[in-house]
Amino acid sequence: MRPLPTLLLLTAAAAFGGFAAIGLNETFNQRADAAPVPASTTLPPNSSTLPATVQGQPLPSLAPMLKRVMPAVVSVATKQVVQVRNPFFNDPFFRRMFPDVPQERINQSLGSGVIVDAAKGYILTNHHVIEDADDVSVTLADGRTFKAEFIGSDADTDVALIRIPAENLTAIPLADSGLLNVGDFVVAIGNPFGLSQTVTSGIVSAVGRSGIRGLGYQNFIQTDASINPGNSGGALVNLQGQLIGINTASLNPQGSMAGNIGLGLAIPTNLARTVVDQLLANDGVVIRGTLGVEAQDVDARMAQALKLDSARGALVSRVYADSAATDAGLKVGDVIVSVNGQRIDNAAAWHNFEGLQAVGTRFKLEVRRDGKPVTLTAALKPQPRALIGNSLDKRLAGASFAELSEQLRQSGVSGVLVSDVTEGSRAANSGLQAGDVVVAGSMGEFTDLASFRATFETPPRQLVLRIQRGRRGGNLLME
Repeated sequence: MRPLPTLLLLTAAAAFGGFAAIGLNETFNQRADAAPVPASTTLPPNSSTLPATVQGQPLPSLAPMLKRVMPAVVSVATKQVVQVRNPFFNDPFFRRMFPDVPQERINQSLGSGVIVDAAKGYILTNHHVIEDADDVSVTLADGRTFKAEFIGSDADTDVALIRIPAENLTAIPLADSGLLNVGDFVVAIGNPFGLSQTVTSGIVSAVGRSGIRGLGYQNFIQTDASINPGNSGGALVNLQGQLIGINTASLNPQGSMAGNIGLGLAIPTNLARTVVDQLLANDGVVIRGTLGVEAQDVDARMAQALKLDSARGALVSRVYADSAATDAGLKVGDVIVSVNGQRIDNAAAWHNFEGLQAVGTRFKLEVRRDGKPVTLTAALKPQPRALIGNSLDKRLAGASFAELSEQLRQSGVSGVLVSDVTEGSRAANSGLQAGDVVVAGSMGEFTDLASFRATFETPPRQLVLRIQRGRRGGNLLME
């Protein structure tokens, strides 16, 4: 059979489109009150109207719950002054001839937030919403706008707390997110793409979601409720109008601006509550605890040698002196397979669990020792947030070191951050700069601040640091 000419195909398509449009128009233009349906009957198969009741019961609606909850969801606007780098500004002649050319610009962004304490004006939002902002303002559902005060934030869990001096606020009660189950109905409220007070609904797709690169410590609620740019910091609520999570991210291989594809993530309220308590108690920062071990993955060969049933768990490769692990009786060669009943499949899973716990948190460790199950009880001790170079080695005098952000670690970077270097110091004269990442050294292997400090128990004769500076790497001889 010969193919139809292009013109004939276009004519047929246009005719079908017109027919379909007329049919749809007639369908949607039927009036809802044209034929009332008795409460005790079911709808005809092709009816386009909805009954007021079904078997004597009114149709369910989210409207009453949303009427209570939506005043507690706010719009968060930030401004950041950024210096414009232009080589012409270094020329005095250019500056004199063009004095009005701006040498800085203002970056603006919009996000969402949730009022969690009406009396004190506390608002939960994401760290990335207010990060590096010079000015933060909050607009309420009733149109009032207030300048917000920064209380504190934690980049590694993406939780931030701000406060506004406002009265007659509405807060959302916090639910126990630990009671969530896959399949529970949820509603997301926020300001996607700058649109105010937008509501989407869905179900809980997964709980305890982790292993996502670049998102810090993870224990996410996954939902198919639409979460798009601008939803960050908004509310994820249950059908009782209780807060179960803070919307934080949308997974999309095409990028966030491509829209939602049903893979949204929210920070559970139990985690957010713990972070907020620490922010309020510790002057706006989170102090994390540590067990004091180094761990590595278990492969098939190790599993056989350690008499394990399967190649999973976190193998303890080092136990630090005077640590919580030492107090608990943990030994090198032990394999952590679960904590408080939560399965631990690898070193990353253990690291993620540890990072989500507060100082003093007690838990039960289930380990395998020589293939046999052993249960230990441990309590995390504080870990230092920074180290002074001179306390490690005199050749590092003038430098300060800090932990890498968890986002960097999730992206595959390990080591420690050079947080500051004093000008003219011994470390500066050797070429060390603030912002460098120390990834290796002649003193031994390390992955974080604790193991970095442990490598200096026996000072090396020659101290060489391998550093990463931006996209470039190299070795520095510290003299």
